[in-house]
Amino acid sequence: MTMTTELRGSVALITGASSGIGAAVARSLSASGASVALVARRERLLEDVASSIRRGGGSAIVVPADLTEQEQAAAAVTQTVEELGRLDIVINNAGIMHLGNAIHSLSGEWEEMLDINVCGMLYVTRAALPHLLAAAADSPRGVADLVNINSLAGKVARPGSSVYNLTKFGGAAFSEALRQELVDGKVRVSVVLPGTVDTDLLSHVREPMRTAAQLRAGAIECLRPEDIADAVSYIVTRDRRVAVNEMVIRAGEQTW
Repeated sequence: MTMTTELRGSVALITGASSGIGAAVARSLSASGASVALVARRERLLEDVASSIRRGGGSAIVVPADLTEQEQAAAAVTQTVEELGRLDIVINNAGIMHLGNAIHSLSGEWEEMLDINVCGMLYVTRAALPHLLAAAADSPRGVADLVNINSLAGKVARPGSSVYNLTKFGGAAFSEALRQELVDGKVRVSVVLPGTVDTDLLSHVREPMRTAAQLRAGAIECLRPEDIADAVSYIVTRDRRVAVNEMVIRAGEQTW
């Protein structure tokens, strides 16, 4: 039987924590005993998530930040360590999706996806790594975790999502290379690739692609944010001898 570890005494930073997958992950890790730092741009929604965690007996702080700005990403990590004392787990979840054939896409949409999906992840990771290495060295768990919430679009390319695919394929490749770099430091790097999840991700997509995507998703029972949170909790609570490098999660009826 695979042993699990509780997260009591650990600190987790979750980006994109104001709603959807990020909020669900924060609640799940808090339920396992971690203190959580909630990072996103929408402070009011972060406060709502933090309040729900505190009502359940958990510990949560709100860290408003625009992660496309390197200084703000670094400051979010610094604030987390200063207020909660350490950093054991980072969940890079913040992301955005724009769809459309490349020839008809707006360059501003390309830049926004690169800024959030790629640069935001890199900025947080860069600032967090020294703290994760330190945590792995002195934690009772004997390990620290970096989990990048990616997408099935990081494994399967399709027309209409070329630049989104670029950001997600890149994120998956970065995760794998970083995993190998950090093995000796006892920092596990995992990538989670969800299929269709019932979140507000499609709200950023322009018509007519949004309607087409909504119709496709509406034809199946989509994953829920809590399903992805369960996967993240599974990854970070394994005994230190176990590393879950990659996890693909599709809705049961999803064929694409």
